[in-house]
Amino acid sequence: MPPQVISAEAYTDPPGVFLYPEEEAVITRAVDKRRREFTTGRYCARQALTALGVTPGPLPRGERGAPVWPAGVVGSLTHCDGYRAAAVAHRSEVTSLGVDAEPHARLPDDVLGGVTLPAERDALAVLERRHPRLHWDRLLFSAKESVYKTWFPLTGAWLGFEEAEVEFLAHRADPWPAGHGPSVADVGVPGVPSVPGVPDGAAYSGEFRARLLRSGQDPDGHPLRGFEGRWRVARGLLLTAVTYRTPGAGSTSGSGV
Repeated sequence: MPPQVISAEAYTDPPGVFLYPEEEAVITRAVDKRRREFTTGRYCARQALTALGVTPGPLPRGERGAPVWPAGVVGSLTHCDGYRAAAVAHRSEVTSLGVDAEPHARLPDDVLGGVTLPAERDALAVLERRHPRLHWDRLLFSAKESVYKTWFPLTGAWLGFEEAEVEFLAHRADPWPAGHGPSVADVGVPGVPSVPGVPDGAAYSGEFRARLLRSGQDPDGHPLRGFEGRWRVARGLLLTAVTYRTPGAGSTSGSGV
């Protein structure tokens, strides 16, 4: 992630995490698994906000389930089995961002067709033949999740899986200390932890581009044509991230194109 973005993460659910009444109301009837995901996600968010210099407070659920961040802050939450994370930034430095974590495993066969375009499936077939250790289908799914999380705060509109076409760009194998865990903070930074099936010290990271197939504008009226993002794979986990900054306001990794 670019230096303007602060993140926090957890691999277990710490006990005794405080929730505000507005947050408790969201999960009153939730099953235990959902309660733990939600609670630890808010815990990570407050850790990240504190590091950003923002006094943390309640993070209620807003439209389409997205958290309502403090004034002047943008952010994104993600969770999967064994991992929760939050990323935040000042709106003056990053206009929108999205992060997503997924298990590094193949998508179910009945899911792939619903989240990909024909051209994407053709590209996935080539990537899977050339680099079979990586689950490119799940990476593509995650990339679209990060794209949506970036798009929605800018437009307030839904973006379907068929409305963004993802292309994977250059990727690389990098050395990384054996046993090191993954970190959302390091998405896009050279060096990634080891991939299952790959000896310790060898792993992969890379970039992707998403072309938007529907029209949209950011809050300043700039047309949104696409996003660029980063990904990494790490010990059974994959992470993707997108950041967008309004054109003319400087640049950040994964900015809008």
